[in-house]
Amino acid sequence: MKKETKTNQKKANDLKIIAFENCKELGQKIDKYINCKETNIINVECSRFNNGEGKLYISESVRNKDLYILSDVGNYSISYDFYGYKHNMAPDEHYQDIKRVISAANGRFSKVTVIMPLLYQSRQHRRKERESLDCALALQELESLGVNNIITFDCHDPNVSNAIPNLPFENIFATETIIREIFKTEQIDKINLLTISPDMGAMERARYYAEILNCDVALFYKRRDLSKIINGKNPVVEHVYLGKNPKDYTVFVIDDMIASGGSMLDVAKELKERGAKKVILVATFALFTDGIKKFQEAFENKIFDRLYSTNLTYVPNEIKELEWYKDVDCSELLANIILQHNNSGQVEEIKIEDEQNLFYNINKKEM
Repeated sequence: MKKETKTNQKKANDLKIIAFENCKELGQKIDKYINCKETNIINVECSRFNNGEGKLYISESVRNKDLYILSDVGNYSISYDFYGYKHNMAPDEHYQDIKRVISAANGRFSKVTVIMPLLYQSRQHRRKERESLDCALALQELESLGVNNIITFDCHDPNVSNAIPNLPFENIFATETIIREIFKTEQIDKINLLTISPDMGAMERARYYAEILNCDVALFYKRRDLSKIINGKNPVVEHVYLGKNPKDYTVFVIDDMIASGGSMLDVAKELKERGAKKVILVATFALFTDGIKKFQEAFENKIFDRLYSTNLTYVPNEIKELEWYKDVDCSELLANIILQHNNSGQVEEIKIEDEQNLFYNINKKEM
């Protein structure tokens, strides 16, 4: 037993995390959950010249270390001086810093894993006519730089991993963590439950929640005006509902991300008009690209009851403090994933049969 303990301790000492400023708080929480006497965080200095060009310096040696690079490419709160103006960093710049740290490590690491909870360019995952194929190209670029593994959460389309068939691509779901938080916070009618997909693309995700909660699933179909393009998309003409009558049901509207949130709120309004008892919005990533004004108004008008999202991408503190928003901490989950990956070289899939027990275990505790 002593020999095994020493081996595990050696593995823990070999594990090092580079958490960029864009996910510093998440990195610190993960570090606390990892069982090691000393911190696993390696500091990096990211600086910018006034013309926007950048450089990066790693504060200590990474020789023969298992390096985990953690970056939130969606964090828009990081800024720098650009020709005398304050400039907020965009995903392209965060992604460029990931490549810089790999370059600065100069191949001295034992292996390197890139953790992007919000996968860079995940919504540009396939080509239509003469479009760019940004996500696939980025993954191939990381592979060419010597990355050994990529870990992400609730990827918009996991099939993008086909771009790197020889590189391990771990797509993790925070489903269990989110559901536990919901049942801990809300008064839920566990008999009359329904999960809703706001569009065809989120159907698999909603079905997964439905299997865990042992309930039915329904969906909305977006009928679009194909003759127009507004903000890069064909505008939605109507949300057509397909499924069980939601009257007197508690419904979970499930999606991977909330951008502007217009479609999610349209769906919530339709469900309340159809008699839904409670509408809970669930998204792994809450981007709020158009701000929160319409969410605040919708909550005040009782269109939805709560919105649950994770701390896997940046959300301002003033939003986290709002009555209708619930932040789900996934740092312990991510710490366990890193430890598991560091010990075995892979992340074991959570089986649906095991996840289903979650619903019954919650019922047992409350009984």
